[in-house]
Amino acid sequence: MRAGSRKTGLTTGSPRSTDDLDRLAMAVLQPGFEGTAPPGWLCRALAEGLGGVVLFARNIADPAQTAALTAALRADNPEVIVAVDEEGGTVTRLEAGSGSSWPGNLALGVADDVRLTERVARQIGRLVAASGITLDYAPVVDVNADPLNPVIGIRSFGTDPEAVSRHAVAWIKGLQGGGVAACAKHFPGHGATRSDSHLELPTVEAPREVLDLRDLPPFRAAIAAGVQAIMCGHLLVPALDEVPATLSRAVLTGLLRDELGFDGVLVTDAIEMRAVAALHEPGEIAVRALAAGADAVCVGRSSPGGESVYELRDAIVGAAREGRLSEERLVEAAGRVRRLARWHEARARVRAAAAHDADEGLGDAVAAAALRMAGAAARPVLSAAPLVVQISARLSQAVDPSAGGRRPGLAAAIAEILPGTERAEIGEGDGLPDLGTAAGRPVVLAVHDAVRHGWMRHLIAEAVRARPDAVVVETGVPGPPAGAVYLATHGDSAASMRAAARRLTDDASAS
Repeated sequence: MRAGSRKTGLTTGSPRSTDDLDRLAMAVLQPGFEGTAPPGWLCRALAEGLGGVVLFARNIADPAQTAALTAALRADNPEVIVAVDEEGGTVTRLEAGSGSSWPGNLALGVADDVRLTERVARQIGRLVAASGITLDYAPVVDVNADPLNPVIGIRSFGTDPEAVSRHAVAWIKGLQGGGVAACAKHFPGHGATRSDSHLELPTVEAPREVLDLRDLPPFRAAIAAGVQAIMCGHLLVPALDEVPATLSRAVLTGLLRDELGFDGVLVTDAIEMRAVAALHEPGEIAVRALAAGADAVCVGRSSPGGESVYELRDAIVGAAREGRLSEERLVEAAGRVRRLARWHEARARVRAAAAHDADEGLGDAVAAAALRMAGAAARPVLSAAPLVVQISARLSQAVDPSAGGRRPGLAAAIAEILPGTERAEIGEGDGLPDLGTAAGRPVVLAVHDAVRHGWMRHLIAEAVRARPDAVVVETGVPGPPAGAVYLATHGDSAASMRAAARRLTDDASAS
């Protein structure tokens, strides 16, 4: 289909014109795109009323480029919602190449000082605001009820609903206090799953009573704190409905709107994720999500010429003409999107003031406060340049490795203090390097979420047998301690790696 063309054969009984419906349908879309400058189709779509755009690492080169990009987007639609996933910790778009300067949610939960959480969120808000971004798809407020969860893990503040609620409120207060809209996710709670919605449809097998006590309190707290947006998760929750939450009126309208009282923007997770993409075509997902109560449809990737965006528009318009999606529901959704744009516009002075509110050293200090060590018999733990064996599993798609390559990691942080540090990386199916050749050199095993990977635990045990003096650094969800020294960082941000390196070497020069 030619970009900008309209679907033919629509009935003419509607009180609204096709042009009106086109603009309403465009207003509720938030697509991604390729490149570091807006392509021609995106500029046309913005001029035609496209209400949102989501940025990924592939769109971001540096702060100046990102600010120029968002300014170019607003040149075609001053009210466009520019969104990004900037959680801090493992999920960062603006610092994807280097790793986040700010510890993620689990580290904040372990440090357990809501004043620090608020300050970190405010600094993330400064970073986001400087790039001209309206909406941050953060914080994650899922309660990580299952340590084997493959996609939430360290993105959660923890396992206790009350603590998660406290830190969620602090994070929202910090971000929105700096003039950037927050988005609590993934409603009604992605923490008690053992599958990744990027790959398949997760099911939360819990009665409503458990949901009320475990999963919903952080969302209730976020709403009470005035969160501007909530993202629904692609989750099947049989206690609530027989269809995924994204497509469920009972979940999105009955529970979130009517029962919990949320009246902000409700945005879907990316509709190309297999959890829902395996069930319906993109246009049908968009229509059903909007009918269920969503206000904005996130689309991570668009076709090179933007055809897929116009196909979504036409599917929404067609459903409105057919009566499967009420025009009133579409007007309501578009109105909420525009209201968020006005909220952001009204806070220009707040963002300008926050731009000068730097909190130097905060990220490293909070990351250090989240470290937990077992088995340290001597200090420093490392007195010579070690061999760092990085035992790596495949990253979740939520991490967005599209920036190219892995982040520098622990070995690079240690090498800054102990020049001569060497690094070896192994994955599932690989054998360990010959640790005997490292005689006289300390060995550090850097692992992530070993609690979820039997093959990883097997390699750790093998390495510790060969080198009983080995140091194990866990950058994900901690498990039982292993090695002569076990250091849990509760995150893999750049700040957490620097904090770990300093703790192992007793280097406080940059703290």
